[in-house]
Amino acid sequence: MLSWIVRLLMIAAGFMTSWFVAKDAPIFGVAQVMMTLVLIALIVAVVAFWPQRWTAALNRLYRYR
Repeated sequence: MLSWIVRLLMIAAGFMTSWFVAKDAPIFGVAQVMMTLVLIALIVAVVAFWPQRWTAALNRLYRYR
């Protein structure tokens, strides 16, 4: 299961990296790994801060009822 998630992240990172670096360039693999780490950091940030925003939105909704 974890390998599927990593594979999907690497595919997405490879797609985004190919916009900036040629696929046959020697640095493509390094750039792909760096982009994957950026995606992981983005996902972790969204997961970490989403509940706080969701709770604030629900509190505002119930306060006005």
